[in-house]
Amino acid sequence: MGDMANNSVAYGGVKNSLKEANHDGDFGITLAELRALMELRSTDALRKIQESYGDVYGICARLKTSPNEGLSGNPADIERREAVFGKNFIPPKKPKTFLQLVWEALQDVTLIILEIAAIVSLGLSFYQPPEGDNALCGDVSVGEEEGEGETGWIEGAAILLSVVCVVLVTAFNDWSKEKQFRGLQSRIEQEQKFTVIRGGQVIQIPVADITVGDIAQVKYGDLLPADGILIQGNDLKIDESSLTGESDHVRKSLDKDPLLLSDKKQDGAIENRNKAKAQDGAAMEMQPLKSEEGGDGDEKDKKKANLPKKEKSVLQGKLTKLAVQIGKAGLLMSAITVIILVLYFVIDTFWVQKRPWLAECTPIYIQYFVKFFIIGVTVLVVAVPEGLPLAVTISLAYSVKKMMKDNNLVRHLDACETMGNATAICSDKTGTLTMNRMTVVQAYINEKHYKKIPEPEAIPPNILSYLVTGLSVNCAYTSKILPPEKEGGLPRHVGNKTECALLGLLLDLKRDYQDVRNEIPEEALYKVYTFNSVRKSMSTVLKNSDGSYRIFSKGASEIILKKCFKILSANGEAKVFRPRDRDDIVKTVIEPMASEGLRTICLAFRDFPAGEPEPEWDNENDIVTGLTCIAVVGIEDPVRPEVPDAIKKCQRAGITVRMVTGDNINTARAIATKCGILHPGEDFLCLEGKDFNRRIRNEKGEIEQERIDKIWPKLRVLARSSPTDKHTLVKGIIDSTVSEQRQVVAVTGDGTNDGPALKKADVGFAMGIAGTDVAKEASDIILTDDNFTSIVKAVMWGRNVYDSISKFLQFQLTVNVVAVIVAFTGACITQDSPLKAVQMLWVNLIMDTLASLALATEPPTESLLLRKPYGRNKPLISRTMMKNILGHAFYQLVVVFTLLFAGEKFFDIDSGRNAPLHAPPSEHYTIVFNTFVLMQLFNEINARKIHGERNVFEGIFNNAIFCTIVLGTFVVQIIIVQFGGKPFSCSELSIEQWLWSIFLGMGTLLWGQLISTIPTSRLKFLKEAGHGTQKEEIPEEELAEDVEEIDHAERELRRGQILWFRGLNRIQTQIRVVNAFRSSLYEGLEKPESRSSIHNFMTHPEFRIEDSEPHIPLIDDTDAEDDAPTKRNSSPPPSPNKNNNAVDSGIYLTIEMNKSATSSSPGSPLHSLETSL
Repeated sequence: MGDMANNSVAYGGVKNSLKEANHDGDFGITLAELRALMELRSTDALRKIQESYGDVYGICARLKTSPNEGLSGNPADIERREAVFGKNFIPPKKPKTFLQLVWEALQDVTLIILEIAAIVSLGLSFYQPPEGDNALCGDVSVGEEEGEGETGWIEGAAILLSVVCVVLVTAFNDWSKEKQFRGLQSRIEQEQKFTVIRGGQVIQIPVADITVGDIAQVKYGDLLPADGILIQGNDLKIDESSLTGESDHVRKSLDKDPLLLSDKKQDGAIENRNKAKAQDGAAMEMQPLKSEEGGDGDEKDKKKANLPKKEKSVLQGKLTKLAVQIGKAGLLMSAITVIILVLYFVIDTFWVQKRPWLAECTPIYIQYFVKFFIIGVTVLVVAVPEGLPLAVTISLAYSVKKMMKDNNLVRHLDACETMGNATAICSDKTGTLTMNRMTVVQAYINEKHYKKIPEPEAIPPNILSYLVTGLSVNCAYTSKILPPEKEGGLPRHVGNKTECALLGLLLDLKRDYQDVRNEIPEEALYKVYTFNSVRKSMSTVLKNSDGSYRIFSKGASEIILKKCFKILSANGEAKVFRPRDRDDIVKTVIEPMASEGLRTICLAFRDFPAGEPEPEWDNENDIVTGLTCIAVVGIEDPVRPEVPDAIKKCQRAGITVRMVTGDNINTARAIATKCGILHPGEDFLCLEGKDFNRRIRNEKGEIEQERIDKIWPKLRVLARSSPTDKHTLVKGIIDSTVSEQRQVVAVTGDGTNDGPALKKADVGFAMGIAGTDVAKEASDIILTDDNFTSIVKAVMWGRNVYDSISKFLQFQLTVNVVAVIVAFTGACITQDSPLKAVQMLWVNLIMDTLASLALATEPPTESLLLRKPYGRNKPLISRTMMKNILGHAFYQLVVVFTLLFAGEKFFDIDSGRNAPLHAPPSEHYTIVFNTFVLMQLFNEINARKIHGERNVFEGIFNNAIFCTIVLGTFVVQIIIVQFGGKPFSCSELSIEQWLWSIFLGMGTLLWGQLISTIPTSRLKFLKEAGHGTQKEEIPEEELAEDVEEIDHAERELRRGQILWFRGLNRIQTQIRVVNAFRSSLYEGLEKPESRSSIHNFMTHPEFRIEDSEPHIPLIDDTDAEDDAPTKRNSSPPPSPNKNNNAVDSGIYLTIEMNKSATSSSPGSPLHSLETSL
């Protein structure tokens, strides 16, 4: 801890040392003192505060801030504070400079080889052999003497120039990518706001604007933006594991440990800033003290640290493999080319012509060899598709930028293309499928079921007063209803949406909750049991003036009604409430409400009379029981109008949508039917969490993959689910081997507890508006409008990325095949490549850089959603594409070779073959080069379609970049041919020759039509290429979870093991048939079976489900000390209750477990507000 603090002290101190001297008069406390205070731990800190400042309020006074009103918010005051104490901001790491990027681009092996060849060529061209000896060096004619010395250097220089071009283009691309990424980063950072009180108003400001002396409100799931001191809080626990390494949540209170540490140091650790498990909106207020530390600069490092952990994305894996294969082939070809050229020359000169090797001729020979070497290198350069990574980068960067407009903020680039392969989406209900504008539409009060909200006169006054007080006090004080921003708009709901609905009920009853809150400020609440996913209820205790206590409870109706022993009757009196009355209410009120898609919430209270001894408040089960039911209300959350359509699109695209919600099963079923997830008359499963758990666990309570496999294909709705269930389901689907393709799962989440599921999923979507910081941190894509339709857009973009890259490949490989074969055969037959080095580099530039730009920026179309997902093992190059590549290559080769060997007769010009070493460029070879390039240009248009469509021009004008590049290339080509001269080995062509070149080029379009007529199914001999690596069976995230990286050999081993266990399983089944062997062999084989569930086999124990129930940290009030012993062993001793309690009690996790189960681990699924009530 010391070092971390010191590094921030170092630069904090320097920054302020000059200013401290003159400013200390302003505040009664210096930066150094604050810093020293924050170094201390719990009791030491308390002692120091008491000794030096009296109490927290003393610090407030010295910092000139009011604990209730906050800072004045006066700009001058804020500026002065920033001058004295510094800003709450860590400056980001410097981006790489352009020169560094250039240097990195130069490291490319092929480029280095080219540079060396070019330099050697340059050097030799300046050496002039002594006059008159030419005859001796054989008829290795050295071209026309004129100007030969002057022009010899041009080729080398031109190669160098083109290398420079390639390098600059690459560097520029990297630079713009980096810049985009920074932009994205800063957007994510600016979006991070925090609630502070200034001038008595609760406002949200960007984290960087928080200054020393600010009073901040922390609510459940927040990441602390700066260090601070607790002024007042309720049941606040903080995860300080990243600072102290203690995995337990630290309870913060005024009398034990008031210091809250933010840990956004520059340590580049991923996902670690403190999560405040405060009550949803406890006024847990703090001042950022050492604000040097709480900055947000580590976002960038986080990214860096995050990259190596994730294995390459599917697409990159396939591409790398393909590029390596192509590269090897290219290397082989180029080596053969060079060897053949050299041998031919040597044999011809020294064997056939029987020349001696003369010393003075050596430079001329070497010049020849260098020329051969350069030809070989150019073959290699053309063969290696270095445009592939570029195409991927451009395509992803372009998509990410455009997805921004579609409300998808992409945090990890590869999430974009993974989304295109998604086969399943597990979506939350609240806020994603629904509007998250909760309103109370039905109520059961004084024994009447009102289908719409009653008039206040219809309700007995004492029931009404219970309702008003109970709802005002027992909702987090951070939940409020504010007047609409625009005239005539809807009132704004701030805080927990369910609570806002209940407060809205009070407003409908013409009562104001704010009056009650002013009368009973938050400080006056005696005790609060905050809401969490285990309790599924919230209770608040008030102490009355006469010493009696009253507790108000609200929560999921079935849970609260079980604890109700009385109910307020029609005349407002409490009467006995028996279990059979309860069943009546469930049948007549709760189920009808739920079947209409309403979420039901029960409100209740209990009085503790004055004379009795004070209750044991920490024993929650004894407190929240024996309640009197006030009312049951039905809250509606209308389905977003655009969702049913989006879900239909997903289903058509082969993506299964599943709904995972904390709601009751009838509500969930009703909403799922409205959305179109369930269709009447289909046999899909809707399960409750406990039912799901019962079906997937064996007798020992362990989760078995085989059992999950029986359920998930049919499962569409999982209701009353805990965060662990969500994680289990996602993991089960991902690890499943039932379907022939491994499932690719996307998950949406908003609550803190969705973290593990978001991380486990292939793509995690967090909600931008409703989501907590923790959820956003764990996600890959943030939905800025919380809307399900944005997910469909993400799928479309993901598929588009995949298609763009396939288009690029189809184009690139055609050029590769042709260029390599032409260079190779040309060199072998005519001792000279028909395409010169510089020309090859130009072809390479169009092919790689420009084509990747043109083809990778195709905008997506709706038709992408009409096909099934490709799946992880689908090869990049389908058979249709292979047919296109080979077909077009055939056409181009025929054209080029015809021109090469018969072109001089056809055009009636001098042959360019067998030209001497420094001969001027011939028209013949220029025509070959020109036709070749034009064929590529027209083939680029063909490459726009990869599924064998006829109309290649469809939508071509939607893509401005494509049109610009094709036209631009054409113009440059004209300039090169007409004015390129010696450096480009071109000579001017006549109009007629140009027209022929264009005509031959356009031939590719016609040929393309011919190719698409041939059905692919006939061509059995075509192979696909670019398969994903076979490691796909083991989900990538498994790697991230395992500490050690698994290398491929070990992967294969694991695959072997899985297959071996499957084999064992088969044998076992046979053995069961042969009962005679049962006693002897069967025991021996029993072990592997339990292991063969891949689940237990390849996960690390942290997620073994037998101990994952206890991992849900219960935010309860047992003091950290009480349960310290049980926390040490992360899986509590098996109690008979542990696995059955779900079944026995019908409640998800009975509260009795609290004591044994308060173990919490850093990875533990925490609680979400989605499952809220």
